[in-house]
Amino acid sequence: MANHRQALKRHKQSLVRNARNRHYKTLVKNQVKSLYAAINESKPEAEIADLYKSAASVIHRVAGKGIIPRNAADRKVGRLAKAITRGPIEAVKPTRKKKKK
Repeated sequence: MANHRQALKRHKQSLVRNARNRHYKTLVKNQVKSLYAAINESKPEAEIADLYKSAASVIHRVAGKGIIPRNAADRKVGRLAKAITRGPIEAVKPTRKKKKK
């Protein structure tokens, strides 16, 4: 733990900022998950369009705050748009491949 007043203050600030950033990142993840779920469940196009619009808005807002890089935000939005055009079967969220030993 910090010994100086300024170091204590900086530590408190970092905890607050960490919690705020975590909140926004979770918000982005939940928006993306709900959109992928709607695509895979073959929901109506109007509902998917609304979810896409809100997800893109949240992603760009978070990028504007500097929580995620702008290029990462653009990449996420692009992948969401691509998943919408692909349709329900191929819209499954990509996962990382496990390394073979």
